[in-house]
Formats: sequence, structure tokens, C-alpha cells
Amino acid sequence: MRIRTQKGLTFDDVLLVPKRSPVRSRNDVDTSTQLTSRIRLHIPVLSANMDTVTEARMAIAMAQAGGIGVIHRFMTTRQQVEEVQKVKRSRGFVVEHPRAIAPDACVEEAARLMRRYDVGGLVVLDERRHLLGLITERDVLLAPDATARVDEVMTPAERLITAPPEITPAEAQTLLYRHRLEKLPLLDGEGRLAGLITGQDLIKSRQNPQASVDEKGRLRVGAAIGVGEEELARAEALLAAGTDVLVLDIAHGHADHCIDMLQELRRAFPQAQIIAGNVATFEGAKDLAAAGANAVKVGIGPGSICTTRIVTGFGVPQLTAIMDCVEGVRASGRAVPVIADGGIKTSGDMVKALAAGAAAVMIGGLFAGCEEAPGSPVIRDGQKFKVVRGMASLGAAISRRQAEREGDESAESQADWDKVVPEGVEAVVPYRGHVREVLHQLVGGLRSGMSYGGAFTIPELQENAEFIEITAAGVRESHSHDVQRV
Repeated sequence: MRIRTQKGLTFDDVLLVPKRSPVRSRNDVDTSTQLTSRIRLHIPVLSANMDTVTEARMAIAMAQAGGIGVIHRFMTTRQQVEEVQKVKRSRGFVVEHPRAIAPDACVEEAARLMRRYDVGGLVVLDERRHLLGLITERDVLLAPDATARVDEVMTPAERLITAPPEITPAEAQTLLYRHRLEKLPLLDGEGRLAGLITGQDLIKSRQNPQASVDEKGRLRVGAAIGVGEEELARAEALLAAGTDVLVLDIAHGHADHCIDMLQELRRAFPQAQIIAGNVATFEGAKDLAAAGANAVKVGIGPGSICTTRIVTGFGVPQLTAIMDCVEGVRASGRAVPVIADGGIKTSGDMVKALAAGAAAVMIGGLFAGCEEAPGSPVIRDGQKFKVVRGMASLGAAISRRQAEREGDESAESQADWDKVVPEGVEAVVPYRGHVREVLHQLVGGLRSGMSYGGAFTIPELQENAEFIEITAAGVRESHSHDVQRV
């Protein structure tokens, strides 16, 4: 037994000391960061892999804003793959595998598929992927007989404008405008479908120039996995679906089974980008970095709905944890970014986390109240809230067991509930509107913070950072005081 003499500090325990600044306008600063060595984000923010925070809708909004969302793993592998595919199909210069239907299917089936996949049309293919035609919502709505065959109402291939796979975005835009088209099929030399370009995708690219996109112009997305043996198959399916980064996420990442899984993932998928965590110590970060992690996620118990520190007695205050883990990855000899996960209540907390050495922050509670979060809405006393729960809460633990059984609720019993020792709570948070509005405030605060720190970039912010410890009176002084707020 020993007691560390180092004092553990969190965000409210310190302030950053202002520096002489060459920044004339906060719009002059660059908020971009390296999530991993191969993935760069325009804003250093991830939405947490929680089942009340990030599914496809949140991930799409995050990537459009320049960050990235991480799809939670408390669902079947098939469901998680579908969530990833929704993100990947929401934007991209070329839809490589557009939704298709057979020519002998009925109009009713075409309508059902369009609703299921939220698309405005389907390509009609034969068994050798030769393009036979295109059926759109217009064809379905105007069809007099829902049982009619697709090939009776579709626009046949000979009446379609098509292009080769090598077409450039500028050429595609010209062709779409010249012929007043919404969709442009791409055919190889043998008439097989090679992809589809839509006018909406070209418009989205112009509307969100800062979006996080892959080399094919598709929105980036992450997906969480666990450490069980079956998770290798989940990882393979997620990577095949286009997942940009896997997040190996368990409550205590500095554990043999986590390190073993990380090494197995690295052997099985050498090109995959993998974030591993969570840890809170020098040794934990060093070991994960040495085991092959492309980024290390830091945070044991700082989240607003996490009770790990109360239940187990273990944890490290988040600011100290970030600093220790940054040193740990440096000691590993690998240039591995650190992601600060949890405890971000304000934009000032984000600035402090980045100044302490984190390359990005992961946020849960602040985003749980957003329109795009999958948590259920609740009305209390005329005010709208949304439900949020920690992923070690009782409800989340039971949901995880159900997902592991592929949704077989009949297998659940009272014994399942009795075995759970929760390390999180279920709660409600105020409804906060769309996530882009929350991000606007967070990133605006970051830009201001960087100007106070005399920094044009996040690495400069870290180089210039000087923290000063404050008292409880200093915390009170930092907030509005001695006034009645209107």
C-alpha cells in the first residue's frame, strides 16, 4: 500500500493563465486535429459511444460539422453495421453499392425498400448486375397497381443518361444539370453497374466543406466493440461496412484481456485504425500505445452519469489523468493521440483538456439532450428533456445482455438483474436543440480560448499552456455572481 503525494486535479481545480497573443480574430485559429495518424478532424470532438447519444443520425451530424460520431455497440452486429452504412450512404461522390431491386419484384416491394432505406430510388439489376432501369418515388406514387412488376413502371436503361466510373465531380455536375437529372448511374465497359451519383450528394459536399470525409467523399464514422471472442467477427463486419475507426471500449482498459484483444485486432486487421481505452494512468496509456493502439481514450469515472469512483473507489481526476496519459504514450515511443473522454461540461473544460495534451474530447452528456440523440424525449412541468444513461447503468447492462443474445428477451430473467452491480445512473438532461448549435458554442469557446492562449493551432495551445490551481472561492468567482440573472 502506498499513497501518491501528487494531488489529483480536475477541470474546476485550475484555470489557464492568459498569454500575450498574436491572434487578432478568433476566426484566424485552426481547430483541426489528428484523431489518429491517418484521420484528421476539423474540430476536436467525438460523440460518445452511448446508446442514448450516438447512432447514425448523431454520427451524420457530427461528421457534417467536422467531428466524428462513434456508434455504440449495445445492439446486434447486423444492427450496428446498418447504422454504419446509413452514415456512409448519407453522403459521398459515388454510392458504390446503391440499393437495388429485381425486375420481377412488385411496386409495393419497391416502395417498402425505399421507406426502409430512406432513399428516393432503386436501381433495377439482373443477376449479373447489368443495369435494366431505375425506379423512383415518382414511379411508385403514380403507379396504378401496387402489384405491378417493377420493370413495367421503371425508366428503362436505354432511356437513362449514364456515365463511366472515371467521371469527375465537375463533369458529373455538368451532366446532371444539362439533362436536369437527379441520379446518374455509372456503368463499366460491359454495362454492369459500378456506382451511382446523385445531385443531392454533390449539393451536400458544397454545403458542408468542413465535413469529416474519407477518401471516397463519404462521411467518417467510428464504431465501438468489446473484448469478447465474438467481437473479432463484429470488427470484421464493421470494417467491411466502411467503419473508419474501431473503438475498443471497456470500463477498465488497462487489463490483460483488453490488451490481448487489441493485439489480436492489430494482427487480424493491420491497416485498421483502433482507439483503445479507457485508462487513467501513465502505465495504462503506455501499455495500450505499445500494444498497437492508434489513439488512447482517457477517463475513469469523470462522466456526469458515471458512478465508478463511488462504487469501486477507483479513478483519477480527469485533468491529472490526461496529463499522465500523455506522458505515458510518449514513453511508449509512439506518437499516439490521447482522447479525453468524460467530464466536459463547458467549452472551457474542452480548452483545458486540449491544453493538457489531449488531441480531442469525447462528449456524452452534453450531446444526450440534442435532437439527434436516440434517447427518449420526456416532458416534465412543460419542459422537454431527453433520457440519458451510463453504459454501466442497470438498464444498459441488461440491454447489453439482450444484444449479446441477439435480442432474445425471453432468455432474460430476474437472475440477470440480480447479477448486475451498476456503475452508472439513468437520468434526464434538458433538451438542447440540434447538435450543430451545441457544437457552435463549444467550438466558438475553443476559438476564444486559443486566442487567450496566444495559439493559432491546438499544438501551440499545448505548448503555451500554463495552469494555475484555484480555490473554491476562485471557482465561485469564475461563475457569474452577485447578480440576478435574467
